[in-house]
Amino acid sequence: MAKRRILPALSILVILLLIIVAILWWREHRSNDNPVQKVTATDEQIERGRYAARAADCAACHTVEGGGLFAGGFPMETPFGTVHGSNITPSADYGIGRWTAEDFRRGVRDGVTPTGRHLYPAMPYNSYHLMSDQDLDDIYAYLMTRPAIDVPTPENSLPFPFNQRFLMIGWNLLFQNTDPLPAVSKGDSELWVRGRYLTDVMGHCAECHTPRGMFGQMDLDKQLEGGTLGRFKAADITPDGLAERGWTPEDLSRFLATGNAPQGSAFSEMHMVVALSTQYLNKNDLKAMTTYLMGDQPPAAKKVAIQPGGEQGRAHYLNLCAGCHGVSGEGKPNVAPAMAGNATIRQPDAVNLIASVLDGLPEQSFPGTGHMQSMPGFAGKMNDEQMADLVNYTRTTWGGLPGDIKPGQIAELRGH
Repeated sequence: MAKRRILPALSILVILLLIIVAILWWREHRSNDNPVQKVTATDEQIERGRYAARAADCAACHTVEGGGLFAGGFPMETPFGTVHGSNITPSADYGIGRWTAEDFRRGVRDGVTPTGRHLYPAMPYNSYHLMSDQDLDDIYAYLMTRPAIDVPTPENSLPFPFNQRFLMIGWNLLFQNTDPLPAVSKGDSELWVRGRYLTDVMGHCAECHTPRGMFGQMDLDKQLEGGTLGRFKAADITPDGLAERGWTPEDLSRFLATGNAPQGSAFSEMHMVVALSTQYLNKNDLKAMTTYLMGDQPPAAKKVAIQPGGEQGRAHYLNLCAGCHGVSGEGKPNVAPAMAGNATIRQPDAVNLIASVLDGLPEQSFPGTGHMQSMPGFAGKMNDEQMADLVNYTRTTWGGLPGDIKPGQIAELRGH
């Protein structure tokens, strides 16, 4: 008798579950049939929106190389698959042309579209959730007065079950932020407060510079202590982490404005951040960001005494590197950065240094007249032991770090 009662109950439960899944699936895939929005804005509001969109680094994820501005398509590699930045032009069918200002606020702050479709947290709503109404409305006005580009967003490449967006409901219940991110420095000045907003909210720096847990959530106990970002690692940009690698507020502000500083030049995703975002910040906002990142009372930059490394590593350096970086590591303007004081060399984790030597770096231009020539990769010219000798030489000579990189670490990165 008990079994007869259980079976119908289970059947009803399964049917209810299937109905719920079907409703959620429909909710995620239904089309937006809202009317096309017609937005008018003053020149002043459009300029404010342009500035805010740059401070929020919108173009980086919503513009693909060779594509239209904000037309989407940029591929973001995650541990769960590839997510493409969406079209945020006023296109009625492919962009946000049917979104109201309130729809836009909800999408940016909560990660939910007008139809109820959930965005993946590659869209940094966990940082944007405290963006001000004015910044959001200004960005909306700016975007909605740009040319509409009727280009569909490429399909994401996510395996099951990660391709089921309604599962984000559970993820958000567990991990969605509702409070300000923890402050990484100490301060209470007007610049510090403004810098916290620019860094934690608009610039969403924690999204790349913070380690993530197994479900892709930010580990806020280690905010800005560095995170994995594809081939490279986003550096530790806490006050102590920056000072340990020789950064001062003045040098950091110069780096954000130009992509170049005595500590080296921006590369990989950070080059894109400078090119599309931070170079456009005014001097006060640049100072505000560096004030927050290093605190109202910044720690003193650590100095490293140059001391010769191993002879074998020096031979490799003179043979392969000195032509561009200089015999004494002094670098050459618009050719190659200096080794002495280089923040990448001074990172305790040598992943970025090893990956750069293995793969090389592309030619890059910077705001103004700045330029760096391409750096060739040496993966095919050196075995693991030789490369370990070279990396250890640079770390001990100019980084004040132990020469403890093993050939196995080179082999591990070579295979990725």
